[in-house]
Amino acid sequence: MIETIRKLIEKHWDILSYLFFGVLTTVVNYIVYLPCYNLLGLSASVSNAIAWVFAVAFAYLTNKPFVFKSRDWSAKTVIPELAKFVGCRIGSGAAETVILLLTVDVLGWNGNLWKLVTSVLVVVLNYIGSKLLVFTKRT
Repeated sequence: MIETIRKLIEKHWDILSYLFFGVLTTVVNYIVYLPCYNLLGLSASVSNAIAWVFAVAFAYLTNKPFVFKSRDWSAKTVIPELAKFVGCRIGSGAAETVILLLTVDVLGWNGNLWKLVTSVLVVVLNYIGSKLLVFTKRT
């Protein structure tokens, strides 16, 4: 039984580790977003943009070695990899910010709830982008 579980974990390691670090990235995002939105009174879209910067930095530093096992930290690898990573995250971050702008800042809906709703979409988009475009296996 334990061997079967170990094999399943190994087989699905990239998804499991991405989910684990995705949750931690979301926590980082919320640690920045919630005080900006609730305590400082910044708009949801501005609070999200600030939180995005911190979350993307954390995500790159954890996803690269732990999720996608990209161990080369040389400039020739990191610079294009980081550019693609940030590029993908700009797309998902823009989608999240636009949704928050419309639902919270324009329509006046609950900013904490809509942040949670958009986080699910962002996790899925970021995984697809990272898996297919950023941390590709080199032959």
